[in-house]
Amino acid sequence: MTLSGDVLLAACLLYVTVLFVVAFLVDRATARGRMGWLRSPVVYTLSISVYCTSWTFYGAVGSAARNGLEFITIYLGPTLVFIGWWWLLRKLVRIGREQRITSIADLVSSRFGKSPTLAVMVTALAVTATTPYIALQLQSVTRSYQAVASDADSTVTALWIAAGMAVFTILFGTRNLDANERHHGVVAAIAIEALVKLFALLAVGIFVVLSFGGVSSLFEDVPAEVIYGGDEIFGPRWAALTFLSATAIICLPRQFQVTVVENVDERHLATASWLFPLYLFGMSLFIIPIAVAGLKMMPAGSNPDLYVLTLPLAAGRDELALLAFLGGFSSATSMVIVAAIAVSTMVSNHIVMPIAIRMMTNGTQVSGDVRNLLLNARRVSIGIVLGLGFLYFNLSGGSDALAAIGLIAFVGVAQLLPSVIGGLFWKEANRAGAISGLAVGAALWAYTLFLPSFDGAVLLSREVLADGPWGIALFRPQSLLGLGGTDPLVHALVWSLGTNTVVFLVVSVIAKPAPLERLQALQFVDVFRLSGATPSAFQAGTGHGEALFVLAQRILGTDPARVLFERIARRQGLSSGLPKPTEEMVRQLERELAGSVGAASAHAMVSQIVGQAPIGMTQLFDIADETQRLMETSRQLRLKTDEVEEAVRNLRGANELLRSMDKRKDDFLSQVSHELRTPMTSIRSFSEILLTHDDIGEDERRRFLRIINEESSRLTRLLDEILDLSHLESGNFDIQREPLSARDIAESAIDTVSALARERRVKILRDAPDLPVAVLANADRLRQVLINLLGNAIKYNRSDDPEILVRVRQMQADVTIDLIDNGGGVSRSDAKTIFEKFSRGERASMGQGAGLGLPISRALMQAMGGDLSVQFEPDGTSFFRARLPMAAKSDAAAE
Repeated sequence: MTLSGDVLLAACLLYVTVLFVVAFLVDRATARGRMGWLRSPVVYTLSISVYCTSWTFYGAVGSAARNGLEFITIYLGPTLVFIGWWWLLRKLVRIGREQRITSIADLVSSRFGKSPTLAVMVTALAVTATTPYIALQLQSVTRSYQAVASDADSTVTALWIAAGMAVFTILFGTRNLDANERHHGVVAAIAIEALVKLFALLAVGIFVVLSFGGVSSLFEDVPAEVIYGGDEIFGPRWAALTFLSATAIICLPRQFQVTVVENVDERHLATASWLFPLYLFGMSLFIIPIAVAGLKMMPAGSNPDLYVLTLPLAAGRDELALLAFLGGFSSATSMVIVAAIAVSTMVSNHIVMPIAIRMMTNGTQVSGDVRNLLLNARRVSIGIVLGLGFLYFNLSGGSDALAAIGLIAFVGVAQLLPSVIGGLFWKEANRAGAISGLAVGAALWAYTLFLPSFDGAVLLSREVLADGPWGIALFRPQSLLGLGGTDPLVHALVWSLGTNTVVFLVVSVIAKPAPLERLQALQFVDVFRLSGATPSAFQAGTGHGEALFVLAQRILGTDPARVLFERIARRQGLSSGLPKPTEEMVRQLERELAGSVGAASAHAMVSQIVGQAPIGMTQLFDIADETQRLMETSRQLRLKTDEVEEAVRNLRGANELLRSMDKRKDDFLSQVSHELRTPMTSIRSFSEILLTHDDIGEDERRRFLRIINEESSRLTRLLDEILDLSHLESGNFDIQREPLSARDIAESAIDTVSALARERRVKILRDAPDLPVAVLANADRLRQVLINLLGNAIKYNRSDDPEILVRVRQMQADVTIDLIDNGGGVSRSDAKTIFEKFSRGERASMGQGAGLGLPISRALMQAMGGDLSVQFEPDGTSFFRARLPMAAKSDAAAE
């Protein structure tokens, strides 16, 4: 196969078609409730690998070629978060589920009083920070395509790539308005792309190492500075990059989308805490070998960002080059798709929806369908976001270092960190501090790093970059207050994030949080302690049920809204009609709407409909504030009360257990004495007759001696059973086990009881195929158990045509022997006590026995590693099941 531009296009179209099909089938299966493997923690972890964009696929090699081991920081930060601080991610996931969070903008705005202003600020920052990252993906795919089709126009290629990504994202990211903002089809497609890019990078790495005859040959004569990157490897830039990559795994909109919003099970984080770092290790394993091979083999001036692709091309391995291209294409497309979905959700929920709310003439009338409005807004937003990325690609001229573009976005989203971390762990953090810190930090980021990346083409001219505004050197963007000489990235990070954090802390200490902020702070900081109820700062009036139902229809859809309102009405005890618009009902509706339009928009819309003034009235604040104090005190008292009640319940339960054990002890001793006295009385009575009466005939004497012998045997047997049961319960009963055929033992037991069965006219049926497996048991003891069960089934069968079925089956790693009779079986009440000592159930009067056979049989089965139980069929009939583990193949072979 000769690699060309046409082949690449065909491969990309085929690859995208496969992703289309996967996403479509998964969405359809999800709609039918068939989640299956989609709930796997492996799929969830692979979706998190959207972190590995073309920056890590191509740019990491370029970074290693330029700066040695510095590239490791991009993998080190997320690894530290998932291994050392996964509890932080768990708290985010729990809050996301409890508060119905749809994006990181929704998280921040919800925490600080459901502030629309904060939501808009975070959305604007997310769009701005995502733009250079999307440009990076367009640039990587464009340049990798040009590496094969050298005559391709970069602008036209980037335009077509952006359009294609927009189409895919719109088709499978905005098909419906999911109540939890989850996109199962997209997640499945991203999981597949994660495997493709990992396999591609490993394949190229293995090829490079083998081409040089091994690792030692590859690194022969390579100067140490090429690998270590100079003396500053562990300097300020190293620390800054590690910190930024750790921050990005939390604050990047796309990472928040897959880690928090798309999470279907909080327990999946436990798997991701080790599997995602392992995935990152796989992605980084061959970065240095590929970089070293590129420096050795490729001509001077070659772009090191493309070594992953150009090395196979130079070696004539077109099929490997095609795989590498698809790996880079997967890295880029997965990032763009998820980022566009996340950002478009923020734009529609926090910019479009507030505008639509303001256009309402009253609480219920909206021009058009809100649901369609949101979907169309997201589709347009996706197109705009991809368009901005394409525009940045053109204006920036395309940096030679892909990693440099990615770091710009990392510093931008890092401005969210003080608000996020402070909001999760500091109750006094408030809206004023978050707004102030975010505004200052974003402005400094744009001034010191984002705008300079255009190299004088946008807003800041080259003169301003070199000399500062109005020639004031102290205000030079990359040397503020004369603090130059440092790495531009470190300079921008310290100024922007440092000032952001200080302003956030100071303003939060000075400003007084509003009561609603305090309520939300408690819900976020103490999310693991408190219930899932989201407090509402207003009470609904009456007569608004229809208006709320119309609103729910327009956002959730007709059927979901109807189901929701019917469920609420049933909880209120109403058999028909709309539920009463109580405070609880309004609170629940607000939470449901928040899953689709965001918490801030849902709060504002519901507030308008119920006719209440917006949150901000002084009296309402005071009431809410005092209420929350009382609620918190009440919760503390309730916790203490619950602890005391739990201790009392435990003591009461222990006391009941002691009384029960004492009663069982008395019953046991009474039953034992009764069972022993009966045969001893017979023996004594007939012995006295023989001793005191000389005129007894020979036949009568023989009969009396036979009775004495039988009662002595019965007494001996009873004592043996008690001793056996005592040894079994104490664990001192040693049973030698060996591989046996369950079928053969069952046949032997049937033969033993065949005479008794003929006498009682009981038919014994067999359903015991010759299983090619052996059980691990003791032949005598297993036969003893089966004979006891068969004997009981024969003696106690009340059917006119009695039958017993002996069924042997293999069930996974066990073999079961079922004894099923048609004589009535064991009742459910008897089944609870049938295995207790001296318990003979309702049919005790039908036969002799001390009630020790079944307890001994169960103890024997358990001593052999199995069990004996009573099972019930769906029609209520019962049967006994003896279960034993299969013997290991080595044991069976030895036998």
